[in-house]
Amino acid sequence: MIISGLARGIDTASHRGAVAAKGKTVAVLGTGVDIMYPKENTRLTDQIVALGGALVTEFPVGTPPTPQNFPIRNRIISGISAGVLVVEAAEYSGTRITSRLALEQNRDVYAVPGNVTNKGSWGPNTLIKQGAKLVATWEDVWEELPTDVQVVLGATQQNESAEPETASLFPDEARSPHENKILKLLKADESTHIDQLVELLEEELSASEIFAALFELELNGKVRQLPGKNFVKSF
Repeated sequence: MIISGLARGIDTASHRGAVAAKGKTVAVLGTGVDIMYPKENTRLTDQIVALGGALVTEFPVGTPPTPQNFPIRNRIISGISAGVLVVEAAEYSGTRITSRLALEQNRDVYAVPGNVTNKGSWGPNTLIKQGAKLVATWEDVWEELPTDVQVVLGATQQNESAEPETASLFPDEARSPHENKILKLLKADESTHIDQLVELLEEELSASEIFAALFELELNGKVRQLPGKNFVKSF
């Protein structure tokens, strides 16, 4: 199960990845349950609930998305998780707070290394230096999970695989403009480095937007990451 905060970027990509895999995901809100923020994720929240996931908040109905709410809710994200995976985090960010809370709550912390020239890589790279588990593939997280958690997840996966497959919730035409821009630049027979993508798209997308789109494309099986932050189309 994926637990995240429904924010733009990596949070949204993680929720969508879980939904695309027909899995369960929990969105911890920084608002009242009746106020969706960001608004563009309203359809996503409907899909989360329809697949057996949940929207969780400690704030009363009608609470608006004020900035101080989001660091407060981060302790819930880390507290109900078995571990916290940090993909991007600037030096002063809410994700940095979440990772600190996870350590205080005796949760495992994992991190995806990034280019040292990218401000968003400061958090995961620093966490790795401090002893966080370096993550390159999902197996790196799986092998660190407690045995009892692996048993439960393994049984769930077997039960779900026995069910007939249904149509994808995210057909090709539903891809975001960011994802389509990246797919046009990638080739199936030749890898493209993340730095090259950032350079080619610097006037259209930020580095964090590119990383988030790549993350979602990889989760949906459209893109494959090779060693050294190189990417190829997988179809």
